[in-house]
Formats: sequence, C-alpha cells, structure tokens
Amino acid sequence: MQNYDATLKQLFRTGATAALRELTGGTVERWLDVELPRVQNTRMDLLGETGAGELIHIELQSSNDPAMGVRMSEYALGAYRICHRFPRQILVYVGQEPLSMPVELRGDRFLAQWDAIDIRDVDSERLLESQAIGDNVIAILTPLRDQREAVHRIVARCATLTPTGRQTAMEQLIVLGGLRRLEVLVAEEARRMPVYIDINENRVLGPIFRNGERNIIRRMLQKRFGPLPEWAEARLTAMENPALEELGERLLDAASLEELFG
Repeated sequence: MQNYDATLKQLFRTGATAALRELTGGTVERWLDVELPRVQNTRMDLLGETGAGELIHIELQSSNDPAMGVRMSEYALGAYRICHRFPRQILVYVGQEPLSMPVELRGDRFLAQWDAIDIRDVDSERLLESQAIGDNVIAILTPLRDQREAVHRIVARCATLTPTGRQTAMEQLIVLGGLRRLEVLVAEEARRMPVYIDINENRVLGPIFRNGERNIIRRMLQKRFGPLPEWAEARLTAMENPALEELGERLLDAASLEELFG
C-alpha cells in the first residue's frame, strides 16, 4: 500500500477545509506538533486546536485494528500530559472493508470514547465543489456516483495549478486512488490533462501507473487462463511500456499463454 497516511496528513494540514468541516463540524485554526511520552503507540496522526481552544485529534486508519481502543486511549492520555486538556478524538476510516472498530474502551471505573467516521459517509459533492484542492483530492476516497467523471473533475482542477502544485496534487491523488483501486483511471485522465504530464517519465506516477496497469493485466490473464505459471509471471513482471500496452491489446485474441508471450 502507498503512503496514504502521510498524504492525508499533508492534505488536512494544508487546507482541506471542507473535509475537516465534514469530519469535525468546524475548523482547525492551527496544528500542534507534539511528541507523545513513551507509550506503545507514540505517533498521533493529527492534533489541532480550534479557534475556541478545543483540541481535536484525528487518527487515520485503513484497516480495522482490534487494538484501536487501547491506542485511542493512549493517545488521549498522551495529549493530556502535554496539553493538560483531553482532545475530542475522531477516528477516520479510509479502508475498503466495512468499519467495525469500537467507539469506546470501557472497564471498571474507566471509560474512553471517540467518534468513528467512515470516509465513505462524507458527501463527495461537497468536496468536489470545494475551492480547496485538498478537498478535491480527498474526494476520491468518498462514494463517487460516476468514478470517471469525478476523477476527470479532480484532474482538471489539478491542471489549473502551478507546475509544482500540479505535480504534488497528482501524486497525492494517485496515492489515495490506490486505496480505491483507481490509480490507473487517474493516470488515464492525467494523460488527457490540458497541461500534459508524462506519466511514464514521472518519478512517482510512472512506477505506480505501470504497476497498476500490470495488476489489471494479471487479473485478466488469470480470469482467462487460470493461475499463472512461474514463467508467465516472470515475463509479466519484467515488462515495461510499451510492451505492457501491446500485451493488453493481444490478450483477447491469444488462444494460450504460450501464444500470448511468444
């Protein structure tokens, strides 16, 4: 999996105001960079403060961690030790499986509680319509009525940015797109971008696009011919563009793996 965690933290920190409002009900005026005391889990994802002085802790999770209750409690206590206030905690789930993590840790005379939000419950249109590019990029994680149309809108928005901003936003988009298996669709739309980005030459997008394209071809091969033998897997793994594209074009006409790779 790509580094979605660092990507989302950067997006939230740099102006995904609509997404933050959807998750927290308000805005974060400043982010606090704190190192927690030594506990088992010391890396809190995001800790911010609202204009009213409320601490907000946002924890990002792409899988259902059975130990999440302990982690959230440790984070709350760690923040209290440093800031002398308990934060309002929000667990933001961005994974594929249904959210199944608890919203409290309860014991004898002990209770810790937090909110748990599946990013798929966030209104995609609000993020797509936002003027903040961070909101637009995060929208790829939400339920999209028309994936291709939504990705087209996001990529078109990226095209309006400066060259540096455009590259950063596209890299973030394809990392998050990987969580929804949309990285190849992102790359296809990027090729139609008004300000062209050479996907194959880009140091970040190139390898991701080629790996995504290779994975799609692998699934198609397995569906047609069954499990791939080692020699076919090795040949597929070694292929780069334009050989991958040519293989995809010949796939439907080939009668066997030997004919396809011959």
